[in-house]
Amino acid sequence: MVFVDGKFLQSAAYEGEVTENSFFIDYETGTVYIGTNPNNKLVEITAFNAGLHRVVRDCHGKVNDHKGPVIKGIALTQYAYRALEIDGKDPEGISPETNHGKDVIGTVLENCSITFCSRVAAYLRGDKMILRNCKVSDTSTEGIYILSSSDVLLERNVFMRNNIERISGYYPSAVKIFNQCYRVTCNDNLVTDLPYSNGIWWDVGNVDAVFTNNWVEGVGLVDRNISYLQTWPSESGFFFEISKGAVCAGNVFVNCELGIHILNSCDARIYNNTLINSTACLSRSERSAAGDHFGWHPATGPDVDERDGHIFVNNLLAGDDTYKRPMVFIWQRKMLCDRLTKPQTEQMDYNVYVPVTLKKNLPMILWSPAKNDSCIIGFENPADLNKLNPEFEAHSTIYKDFPVFQSKELKNFRILPQYAGQLKGLPLPADISALLKRPKKDVPYVGAYPLGR
Repeated sequence: MVFVDGKFLQSAAYEGEVTENSFFIDYETGTVYIGTNPNNKLVEITAFNAGLHRVVRDCHGKVNDHKGPVIKGIALTQYAYRALEIDGKDPEGISPETNHGKDVIGTVLENCSITFCSRVAAYLRGDKMILRNCKVSDTSTEGIYILSSSDVLLERNVFMRNNIERISGYYPSAVKIFNQCYRVTCNDNLVTDLPYSNGIWWDVGNVDAVFTNNWVEGVGLVDRNISYLQTWPSESGFFFEISKGAVCAGNVFVNCELGIHILNSCDARIYNNTLINSTACLSRSERSAAGDHFGWHPATGPDVDERDGHIFVNNLLAGDDTYKRPMVFIWQRKMLCDRLTKPQTEQMDYNVYVPVTLKKNLPMILWSPAKNDSCIIGFENPADLNKLNPEFEAHSTIYKDFPVFQSKELKNFRILPQYAGQLKGLPLPADISALLKRPKKDVPYVGAYPLGR
């Protein structure tokens, strides 16, 4: 990365393409080209691959004590590869949780800032890790990359502006939780300003994810067309892929291409989220361990006929006059229609839809499987879905053109008091209620905000 007076420059393909906002490096001659006169300017280039590297091998006469570092109040910026790396085992096949995450245990990062890294802010490995009150921004492929670790907490952090170099042919994410991580919790984080990146992505063999009370805004391109053929390429706020068991509850998604995206996974429980101009998507494809281009990856998650058990309850979905996409997209590949005839959802009810009456490109709800040539059918009302599948959406409602929020302009998505008696939810399961810190005698509600708050 190259900076002029602190301003990040994009990389150009050759010296003739360089402008005042870009640079080019001729690695054969060691020449750096910029499009600005450097006189009286501070010109900087990332020179080091890492700021802090915690190894697990013997080093300087010392052996690994398995204790994670405690890092507080440190600013790390402008690294050519990553600012921080904690080594550990990276399984390349199915691995019990007892077999990884044990090289370094108990790492703590608090009140740190990690910015402007040419690839990743931090590669983190090890159980019982905490990342709290940190800002991670202006990175490329990933911001935070958690690998093969269990009992991890990410809380009250800011994750923003990943993939600032607009890399294509890659799937970037502000936070990636990868390869058989167990019980990783993301609570009360701000995930924002990510038009060319996913937000927080659990990928490959993860178990029992928790995603609660987060504010997720500006992820992906909301004007990108949805395809009946597949749910990618796309960017997602909460992305849960090839994994088992997740709770997604109490979150707000604003202007996200796919606010929630469950792909080739099972048992995702989605309760009491508010989605504004953000699609909720549950999807499954034919991808399996047999002949997959990533080898063992699909084997770590549920097989093709086990990608179900999802719950979608008490969610509030709204769109304004700019929103042309479906609010809910339940998708499976057409070739699976004869094989997978039952829906992915175990329960879908007590949801509230607040669309604006305008001509749209697609229906409000896209549903699969369906007995037609595309295996997908569209609905403009949850009642129509209920007619086709009586076990779903019996108590869900639609309020067209109703101003149900206290102030969309101020992003106050609490429900207006006059609607409190109409937008009724289903009582939460005890474990979900505990995660959201609700009282035992709670009044059921819809969306992310309890009534009266």
